[in-house]
Amino acid sequence: MANDRFQDVIRTEEELREVLGHPSAGAAGKAIDHIDKHFAGFIAQSPFVLIGSSDGAGNQDVSPKGDPLGFVVVLDEHTLAIPDRPGNRRGDTFSNIIRNPNVALFFMVPGVPETLRVQGRASIVRDPALRERMAIKGKVPQLAVVVDVDEAFMHCPKCVVRAELWEPRRWPNPEDVPSLSAAIIDQKKLAVTREQMAESMSKDVRERLY
Repeated sequence: MANDRFQDVIRTEEELREVLGHPSAGAAGKAIDHIDKHFAGFIAQSPFVLIGSSDGAGNQDVSPKGDPLGFVVVLDEHTLAIPDRPGNRRGDTFSNIIRNPNVALFFMVPGVPETLRVQGRASIVRDPALRERMAIKGKVPQLAVVVDVDEAFMHCPKCVVRAELWEPRRWPNPEDVPSLSAAIIDQKKLAVTREQMAESMSKDVRERLY
């Protein structure tokens, strides 16, 4: 752990605030307990959300979800619904929710530097009317995550601006980024080529997107 490897490790809130300082009144009080028209409008333009969850023992997970704009449904100002599409069936988020319903959501909109953070309590729902409402290309999701909102606020753009996240000129060459197929082959010591693994993954995307 960091406590054993590094000097001058911060261990208390008091030590933290000596270095970090305290937030302004505006920053400290910017969270609200519902989804207002501004946050609903942001969610309607977001094709991507990260779901943070934790099991009963404190083990964490962050899972990405993506679909066409507005795929996360604002049922009312206190309730959101997120469809589940075909994946690898690990179900990490679902297993965590069963043990600990507290979740955090992080919404992003391409080209927009601000982000939206939502915290609440989640349930795994199979309500037919809700799932049919979120069907795409005639495919109804098997499950939906329904979140009762406790807190929501927009995050300032500094991190996205510093990262130049939406500046194509700053994007890395895809060939320089380690691929999933190469990682799986090496980590599992599989007797297949990278091309074969890549094609298998591409087929899965083509045939199991919805």
